[in-house]
Amino acid sequence: MDNSIINQHISRQFNKEMEDIRNKVLTMGGLVEQQVDLATNAFMSYDMESAEKVIQQDQLINALEKDIDHECTEIMAKRQPAAFDLRMLIATIKIITDLERIGDEAARIAKMTMRIEAADYYQDKYYEIEHLLEMVKDMLNGALDAYARTDTEEVIAITAQDHKVDREYTSITRQLITQMMEDPRNITRALDMLWTARALERIGDHSCNVCEHVIYMVKGKDVRHLSHEELEKTVNEVR
Repeated sequence: MDNSIINQHISRQFNKEMEDIRNKVLTMGGLVEQQVDLATNAFMSYDMESAEKVIQQDQLINALEKDIDHECTEIMAKRQPAAFDLRMLIATIKIITDLERIGDEAARIAKMTMRIEAADYYQDKYYEIEHLLEMVKDMLNGALDAYARTDTEEVIAITAQDHKVDREYTSITRQLITQMMEDPRNITRALDMLWTARALERIGDHSCNVCEHVIYMVKGKDVRHLSHEELEKTVNEVR
């Protein structure tokens, strides 16, 4: 067989394998988004059915992470990719780790919801964390969109949101501590909300990590551990 035909076949097969990985990551990302939605809805509305679904689906996310990781490793060993393809595989392995951890945070919220026996204080629907919840969901959605489009244009805005999330989390913490000091009967409710707020803040952090991995994949620049100002400067330099 002609070497050019062989190379063409190998190239087509390699492209198919890379596209398969991309599709699996997007599937995993969509499932993780669903987990966050279900877990937070369960917590806000005391919905045990949604909480149970989150816990059941957590194993599916774990299985996807292992499958994608194995496939990336196999391709690197067999194909010895370079340039963008290599960066994509390295970034993908890191991205799925962060997605799996976001799934863990969602499962943690769901498990805490299921531990609560008395729902007397659910009448106010935990209004304190509603704004934090929406910001974090937007960050996760934006990070996954950046990966899907291999586009860093929105990454700077997404990572900037992390500072707002941190400030919101700090504000919520102070508010809850005040509530506990004013009336010990608030302690159980406040602690439930504090742990949930912490889980949401961590989801925001992992979403930022995904954005950083996307920058590495697209631009070839490692922007981990940079301040937001340094990150913005680095991204603009390599456009």
